Amino acid sequence: MSSTSRKYRRTACTGLALALPLAALAACGGGSGTDASAEAGSGKGTISVWAHQGQKSEDAALQAAVKSFNSSQSKIEVELKLLPGNDYTKTITTTDASKLPDVLEFDGPTMANFVYNKKLAPIDDYVSSKTMANATDAGKTQGEIGGKHYGLGMYDSGLGIYGNKKLLDAAGVKYPTSVDDAWTADEFTAALKALKAKDSDGKTLDIQENNGLTTEWGTYGFAPIVSSAGGSLLKDGKAEGALDSPKAVSALKTFQSWKTYVDPNTDGNAFTKGRVALSWVGHWMYPTYSKALGDDLVVLPLPDFGNGPKTGQGSWAWGIGADSKNAKAAGAFMDYLLNDTNVSAMTTANGAPPATKSALAASSLYKQGGPLQLFADQLAKPCGDSDITKSCVAVTRPVTAGYPTITTKFGEALNSIYGGADPKSALSKAARAIDQDFSDNAGYKIP
Repeated sequence: MSSTSRKYRRTACTGLALALPLAALAACGGGSGTDASAEAGSGKGTISVWAHQGQKSEDAALQAAVKSFNSSQSKIEVELKLLPGNDYTKTITTTDASKLPDVLEFDGPTMANFVYNKKLAPIDDYVSSKTMANATDAGKTQGEIGGKHYGLGMYDSGLGIYGNKKLLDAAGVKYPTSVDDAWTADEFTAALKALKAKDSDGKTLDIQENNGLTTEWGTYGFAPIVSSAGGSLLKDGKAEGALDSPKAVSALKTFQSWKTYVDPNTDGNAFTKGRVALSWVGHWMYPTYSKALGDDLVVLPLPDFGNGPKTGQGSWAWGIGADSKNAKAAGAFMDYLLNDTNVSAMTTANGAPPATKSALAASSLYKQGGPLQLFADQLAKPCGDSDITKSCVAVTRPVTAGYPTITTKFGEALNSIYGGADPKSALSKAARAIDQDFSDNAGYKIP
């Protein structure tokens, strides 16, 4: 794996699912019987906690939270185990439910599969109503299935287009300043053309092509195009007619036409070195981009394909193991983990938008008037994963145990289209494969 790829994997922990382990979920069985539920227990004693190893700063923030919790009271002792990030999802997948910890971290899109395979218990009876009320609506949406919550996160994620003000001004390109005045897809194309006229190699856009479109980046980064066009990856449990709808096909044909303007970004420096004026990526690049561009950095929403601008959302979350014998203590630890001190420490460490209302309002980056207010504004208008209207913005990746198949097939289609394949054929092929998998698994119904 190249250093660029390694860097992406590390930063991906702050905002995206790790692609390879997701594929490992697709073949899992499960779904029979009733909902798994942990035992309340005494609310005292030692509980085990598993988390993914992220950036050093993230690990340090989590370790500090555990140490502080243990010293703040004498009833519960937390034993934290950090597992390698690249293998984390695979480890949860291959570990029997009875061997999983009392509290475990998981990547948002994997949740439904873990619920399906009876590895997570509903948390509603164990975290406090105060904690639940303080969670952002977008954060709660990611963690909910059938009216029950299985996870809450410390942070969320979001997409935008970073712009180089100096290059945009030099090309005479007027750009949006908020979600409400997002470029249309045609206006975005026109901006690329205007920038090309002033660019030595004609490459004016970065889409993080170096991370690969068949990875989770492909789905997270570009499924919002489908949603913005009025399509969706899945509708009423079916991909056919949604993923390959005329609107989705047309939108991805437009995406295909942008390739001529894209810098392949093999060195990861296309935007920071000023080779391109626009970079389509997430919140996690802000520290690097801000350092490189200073006051010339502007943050813009993704273009509107007709159904309003959209962004991806969702990230790592915390839940209770289905076989926990001390869910009461697990809930108490989650309450502590999700307090303002710990959420602020973690989001300062990784730069992600806080997933609690109070920490988000106090964040110097994301508060009203902050440099990343756009991301907070987007998350304040959650769509969920269905009924995606024009007025909502933040789209949750499909909350289904079949998500690994969806993301694999969509990524393959996206990559083919980007490479020149017919969008209709590629999307229809993906839709058929997804629907066949769902049919083979009785729709991945969770009781």
